Amino acid sequence: MAAFPEMKILTVDVHKWMTFPQLIHMYSVGQMAPGPNMMMIVAIGQWAGGLLGAIAVVVAFFGPTALLAFVVAKGWRKLDKWPWRPSVQQGLAPVSIGLLLAGTVTMGRGAVTSFDTAVLAVGVLLMLLQYKINPVLLVVASAVIGLIDFPAK
Repeated sequence: MAAFPEMKILTVDVHKWMTFPQLIHMYSVGQMAPGPNMMMIVAIGQWAGGLLGAIAVVVAFFGPTALLAFVVAKGWRKLDKWPWRPSVQQGLAPVSIGLLLAGTVTMGRGAVTSFDTAVLAVGVLLMLLQYKINPVLLVVASAVIGLIDFPAK
């Protein structure tokens, strides 16, 4: 979710590979699929550039991230006794929450487009807060409601 705002800017606004609703749908399906949820970027690459686009996305998205994580992890272990380490870790928590919130707000702006979708979003939120229910069930139920309430044009 933290990468979603930038993903929206690049795929929809800058390169115009897809529409915002298409991106939201791909992201939602990626959340439901087994495995790492960011594998949905492969579908975006395939959508935009076929097989070569999918391969390019895997290399471009996961390569630098994996390399950065490897370097940071090695350096972080060396700072095991560093007195500032706990403070840095605690300081990163609000940053993570802010990135997740930015992604949620970006997706909400694209998904909540009418009174009906707002009611559906609030209903799903209340159900998640009230009950221990698998979010996939709510996504599927919302899709069924969407098919009934918002027929294809």
